[in-house]
Amino acid sequence: MSSVLIIGGGAAGMMAAIAAGYNGNEVHLFEKNDRLGKKIFITGKGRCNITNASSIENHFSNIIYNEKFLYSAYNNFSSEDICNMIESTGIETKIERGNRVFPVSDKAADVVSALERYIRKNKVKLHLNSPVKGIEVKDGLAVGIKTAGGVVETDAVIVCTGGLSYPGTGSTGDGYKFAKDCGHKVTKLYPSLVPLRTKENWCSEVMGLSLKNIAISIKNNKGKELYKDFGEMLFTHFGVSGPVILSASRHLLGKFDEGLKLYIDLKPALDEKTLDSRILRDFEKYINKDFSNALGDLLPQKLIPVVIRLSGIDNGKKVHDITKEERKRLVSVIKGLELNITGTTGYNEAVITSGGIDVDEINPSTMESKLIKNLYFAGEVLDCDAYTGGYNLQIAFSTGFTAGNNVLSEE
Repeated sequence: MSSVLIIGGGAAGMMAAIAAGYNGNEVHLFEKNDRLGKKIFITGKGRCNITNASSIENHFSNIIYNEKFLYSAYNNFSSEDICNMIESTGIETKIERGNRVFPVSDKAADVVSALERYIRKNKVKLHLNSPVKGIEVKDGLAVGIKTAGGVVETDAVIVCTGGLSYPGTGSTGDGYKFAKDCGHKVTKLYPSLVPLRTKENWCSEVMGLSLKNIAISIKNNKGKELYKDFGEMLFTHFGVSGPVILSASRHLLGKFDEGLKLYIDLKPALDEKTLDSRILRDFEKYINKDFSNALGDLLPQKLIPVVIRLSGIDNGKKVHDITKEERKRLVSVIKGLELNITGTTGYNEAVITSGGIDVDEINPSTMESKLIKNLYFAGEVLDCDAYTGGYNLQIAFSTGFTAGNNVLSEE
């Protein structure tokens, strides 16, 4: 019986352990925390967005970087496979907006429990509260791991240590160090799918306000559009967040010194002429009211004082006194609410780490290192990332399964 040591008990590590154990290996799973799946517990706001119930083509269109590297992994273990696996333990799943898959219970703990059941079934030996310090390599072979108690010898090592996002869950970049020590290249790392900070402090005035069906555009100081999207966003005490903002952040990596501006179109379904006509109708309705009381049908109450201030129109001015030029300024603000982006909130709030171990040095069919034999990598530690919607967890499950299923196999 061959011995396999897995470092990291997150989504990729658990799946690697399950697959390696199923194939009859003696599997030891080392996790620095006191429990498995700590990051899974906080995914999907504690509900766990397991995967995305869409075609493999849709998955690849939502993988931002190195999707071709993942072809074999996805063919080995698909979104349907992870759903079937979890449901086989009695945990029912459901599909929500955007084909996002969640447990019916809305409890991430149920997903972790389902995986733990397979871990027990496949006789994986757990080592909790057991940080790993490095990988023991001899003559181009991974032969063990370095722990506080010394070297633990093995036939193969699978590294599933995650990235740098949400460091409170134990993701502190250990795997990048292990990889570098073994001669692997690690690409530049960034927090990704992360809220954005803005220069303007008025965002804190509308903190908690969620806007649906808005359009955003982000441009640099040369006017080049770097990203545009339509959907939902949220104001925070430091700036902006929500689905379209998190997706946008992935396209701004390394560009925060380019004077980035975010433009929010609050009424994307209306062109400027149609919006002006709509405002005129509202003004006729509130003809004798103060300007500040005439926008309630058009905008969220919380946002009205901000829009009025940015339009430069006196909020106490009577509606019948507002000029065509002032109305034009109001239309301009509503169609392009402007914010200056200064950066992100960092790894503490990033869904994923962008960058990682260079996949050119990894065999995509097995996840084995091309540099060190019997050394494998899976999950967020690899230089692969995707948009929100269950895609990143699927990368972890698919690469973890591929590594565990192929460990010590001769191609």
